[in-house]
Amino acid sequence: MKAKPDTHTTLYVVGNINVDLIMSTLYEWPKKGTEAMLESSSLRPGGSAGNCALALAALESPYRLVANQGNDQFTGWLASLFPESAPYWPTYDCETSLTFGVTHPDHERTFFSNQGHIVRLSMQDVLAQVPEMAQPGDWVLLCGTWLCTTLYAEYPQLLATLKQRGYRIAVDSGWPPEDWSDALREQANKWLKYCDALLLNEVETLGFANAKTLESAAKNLLEQMADNAFCVAKCGPDGARLWAKDLTLYQQAEPVEVVDTIGAGDSFNAGFLSALIYGLPPATALQWGVRVAGCAISSSPRQYPDWQSLFGLVEKI
Repeated sequence: MKAKPDTHTTLYVVGNINVDLIMSTLYEWPKKGTEAMLESSSLRPGGSAGNCALALAALESPYRLVANQGNDQFTGWLASLFPESAPYWPTYDCETSLTFGVTHPDHERTFFSNQGHIVRLSMQDVLAQVPEMAQPGDWVLLCGTWLCTTLYAEYPQLLATLKQRGYRIAVDSGWPPEDWSDALREQANKWLKYCDALLLNEVETLGFANAKTLESAAKNLLEQMADNAFCVAKCGPDGARLWAKDLTLYQQAEPVEVVDTIGAGDSFNAGFLSALIYGLPPATALQWGVRVAGCAISSSPRQYPDWQSLFGLVEKI
């Protein structure tokens, strides 16, 4: 077996980690006051940051999950799943953030979430867990943007500080619960200028840029981002696309039997950024992201490719 390539870089994943309770299958909504028996359930860590961190751990990529935690029966369980990161998490005297989801016959899901600890995560919490000076090649990924409400209010100052510390910054904001508006885009523009990578799905990309095509959306966003930044659109079964200055890339996805789509984009983020912290080019990063996401959504229990197979792709190239 070949030795794993060495790197002194780290990916810091900042954002929402919560408990996911997923139950299946709900064929029709029950009447009020009645009880419905479902076929299966799964209790697991979730949230954009949590899903990405699980994939990074499976890939054996150097990472740190930067988060906070509540103070209830779920606290110890979540912490036990991330033993190298959890000792740094501040504890808030509140319930753990929890999402309950039900799966419908067409594989679509309906989610119900409380607020819990993630709305209390602050810039001070994040900066206390991130080294004051980045190593060359270190990245920070911020995700669950609109759900971490206290942290989002501090995004412009937080991203500016991270840039001053020498980090490259990626953001996967997701879709805002209140929908996109001109006012929200104006707010986002205050921190977008510090962003080196924007990792959104195609609908989110169009909504963020208020554009009709992905190409025009990427162009609009890149004009507002940091120098040498790139914009990535995750396109599900159609793979992924990347735009940068004088560069356009497309990575096709291999056909897979979809089992569980939750966290597909977060798994992509893990593969994509893993390649970058090893100093690999954007084309390889796009390939890694699509491969990791494909493995994730086609397995239950969830599985990811090992690092040997990912570096094998580099050798083939």
